[in-house]
Amino acid sequence: MGTAVTTITVRTDAETKRKAKELFAGFGMDMSTAINAFLHQSVTERAIPFRIWKGDVPNDETLEAINDPETYGPFDTVEELMEALDADD
Repeated sequence: MGTAVTTITVRTDAETKRKAKELFAGFGMDMSTAINAFLHQSVTERAIPFRIWKGDVPNDETLEAINDPETYGPFDTVEELMEALDADD
């Protein structure tokens, strides 16, 4: 016989849910499969299976700037780089 299945209710904000569903779909998973993978890995490792920390994580604006080649290079010379760093918005 198989293991009995039960239901878990999780509360989250709509934006997090939307982004998570989109991310998991990219891996070919639905929300239930992804959460089950997390739970199984937690039980296997007897720990949260990823690092939880408060650090200097870039926000969306910083990530956008990092990934925008028009704003941050490439530069042909050091002078061009310095001009870009000194530029006011």
